[in-house]
Amino acid sequence: MLTTKTPVQNKIIGQAKFCQGIKIAMFVGGNQTNIDPFTDVIYNGAKAAENTLGASVQYFWSDWIASKMVEQFQDAMSTSPDAIAMLGHPGIDALSSLIDEAERKGIIVTMQNVDIPAIREKYTNNGFGYVGQDLYAAGLTLTNGLIRKYQPKAGTEVLVFAMDPKTDPIRYDRSKGLIDGLNAAKLVVHEITMYIDMQKGPKSLDAQKMFGDAIAKYPNAKIIMIDGSLTSAMPFHLKNLGKNPGEYIVAGFDLSPETVDGIKRGYIGLIEDQQPYLQGFLPILQACLTKKYGFAGLYVNTGIGLIDSSNVDLITNLVKNGIR
Repeated sequence: MLTTKTPVQNKIIGQAKFCQGIKIAMFVGGNQTNIDPFTDVIYNGAKAAENTLGASVQYFWSDWIASKMVEQFQDAMSTSPDAIAMLGHPGIDALSSLIDEAERKGIIVTMQNVDIPAIREKYTNNGFGYVGQDLYAAGLTLTNGLIRKYQPKAGTEVLVFAMDPKTDPIRYDRSKGLIDGLNAAKLVVHEITMYIDMQKGPKSLDAQKMFGDAIAKYPNAKIIMIDGSLTSAMPFHLKNLGKNPGEYIVAGFDLSPETVDGIKRGYIGLIEDQQPYLQGFLPILQACLTKKYGFAGLYVNTGIGLIDSSNVDLITNLVKNGIR
């Protein structure tokens, strides 16, 4: 006769809000008073983790300015948190010594949105994880998705609006992924550099001029790929330029209410979604697991989903509610 054993009860298992008493400094990116859709989703994910796990979280808003992130990292260290969940935008040169200092002080550091593999690998055993895209792979994912969906012929001209490799070399990796994928498919790439101020003002006069000049200079290009927040503004720019929905194949990154509307109206064809809600939730969970149980850092690639007209309805309400 078979018998079953009753599991050994452990007070830790199933404990609600097991992170109570743990202090975490969380970097969420944008501006607290004029929050952009991407930052809003990161923040919503972080707040959900805070409420679910019971950690005490202090939020740092940087306007996506790398130098400000560096200053705020120093401020965060001065408050003696148990952990800092940091954005990797400032790069290895700016952050390496600061992270070394935090680790010497016994502060757990983990990272989201932009990875710095050399630092992460140095401190993985101490709980240094990463939640976000593999930037280069994300660029390839979008390009390969576009090629599968639209099957452009060799020699087709493509406008690629890329990050500035001089001022934003880490995030340019995603632009390089786009370009390398297009070159491998034997498409003709016209690369246009987007300057950092345009990311803050995607509908600015400078952005309008950039798109207008590029379309006028390369009239045979009917595919547009955009790296960054200007994706959501493409319906605005194309309409201003007198272009109809579907006249250009447009592919870019990240969801927002405007982007969803652009897909439904036919101005945007394909989006790569890096799921920023996870970039808010999981770093806080990572910090808690390391502090409480000594877990090593986890690597979570969130940038693998593609959204188009075939599946946009499934996530529309989630986008409106700041989850996707």
